[in-house]
Amino acid sequence: MKDRLFLSSPHMSDEGYEMEYIKEAFDTNWIAPLGENVNQFEKELATKVGSEAAAALSSGTAAIHLALKAAGVEEGDIVFCPTLTFSATVNPVIYQKAIPVFIDSDYETWNMCPKALEEAFEKYPEVKAVIVVHLYGLSADMDKIMGICNKHKVAVIEDAAESLGTYYKGRHTGTFGDYGIFSFNGNKIITTSGGGMLVSNNEERIAKTRFWATQSRDQARHYQHSELGFNYRMSNVVAGIGRGQLKVLDKRVEKKNYILEFYKKELGELDGVEFMPSNEWDQPNYWLSSMTLNGNVRPIDIMEALEKENIESRPVWKPMHLQPFFEKYDFVGTDVSEKLFENGICLPSDTKLTDDDLGRVVEIIKGLWER
Repeated sequence: MKDRLFLSSPHMSDEGYEMEYIKEAFDTNWIAPLGENVNQFEKELATKVGSEAAAALSSGTAAIHLALKAAGVEEGDIVFCPTLTFSATVNPVIYQKAIPVFIDSDYETWNMCPKALEEAFEKYPEVKAVIVVHLYGLSADMDKIMGICNKHKVAVIEDAAESLGTYYKGRHTGTFGDYGIFSFNGNKIITTSGGGMLVSNNEERIAKTRFWATQSRDQARHYQHSELGFNYRMSNVVAGIGRGQLKVLDKRVEKKNYILEFYKKELGELDGVEFMPSNEWDQPNYWLSSMTLNGNVRPIDIMEALEKENIESRPVWKPMHLQPFFEKYDFVGTDVSEKLFENGICLPSDTKLTDDDLGRVVEIIKGLWER
C-alpha cells in the first residue's frame, strides 16, 4: 500500500514552537483551562488579524454559538446563513432555538450571493443576524454584503473557520462584521487539535462571552450563577499549540497557494475543468484546492480513482437546504450551490505534500481523461 496522502492534516512547525509553549504549560502546571498561553494566544491572534479583542474557545462552533448569543439572537429569531457550508455554521442557530433561512451562492465567489441576500431581506425584513462564510478560504464579497446588512441594521457574524490568513481588499476576513470566528480543528490551516476563537472590536461583548464560556460564574467566594453558562473555554495546553502554529501561518498560506497553482498548471487545460474563482480584491488562503467538472469525467470518478491509490479527496459541501435535518427551512436563491455540490471536488491540499506527492495526484487524475 502506497503512503497515505491526506486532504488536509495537522502540520506542526519544523522549529518546534508548539512544544516550547506546551512545555511551559507543564512546567508551570497550568494544564487546565486558562493560563498564560490562553491569554497570549488571544492577544496574538487579535493582533494578527487586526481585531481589538478575542476569546479563545473550545471550538469554532462554540464561537458561533456565543456570537449569536452576544448579538441577541433568541428563540424564534430569523438568521440568514449561506446554504453552501458545513453544518457547524448552522447548528448554533438551532442551539439558540432560532430559525435559519438559507441563502444561495454565486459563481463569482462560491459564497453568499448578494442578490439572493437582498431577496431574503425583502421576504424576511425582521431578520436578527446574518452569518457569512468564507468558503475554502475564498472571501465573500464583503463590501456588497456589509452594505446590504448595514442598510438593514442587522448584526453580521463572519464564519472565517476556513479562511484564517485570507484578505479581502487588504484586510483579514473575520474582521468586517460585528463578530468573527476562526477554527483550529485538526484539518484547518493551523490547528490546536481542536479549538476556536471569537474576535470583535467590541471588547465589552468579548468579555461577556468569556464569562458565558466559563460557566457564567459570578464574582463571589462561593459558586454563584446568575446566567446560563457554557463550558467553552480553551485549555492552556491547546492554546500553547495555537501560539506555536500562529508563527507559521504565513508559511502555510504560501504552501496552500503553491498547491493550487500546481494543480492549475497541471490540470487546468483538461476538458471541463474549472478551478475555484479568483477575484482581484481577494487574497485567499486556498485552504482546500477545489475545482468543478463539467465534462464526461465526474467528481466521483476522481474520488474513486484516488481512493484506490490511498489518496484522500472530498466532494464540495452538500448545501444545507438539501440536508435531511435542515430541509424544512426556507431557501432563497436558484441552483448555484446545488451545481457546485454536484460538480465540485476538493483535492489533496495537505501542506506537507511534496512535488512528488502532487505529481502522483495529477497523474492519476490525468489518466481519467486519457481513457
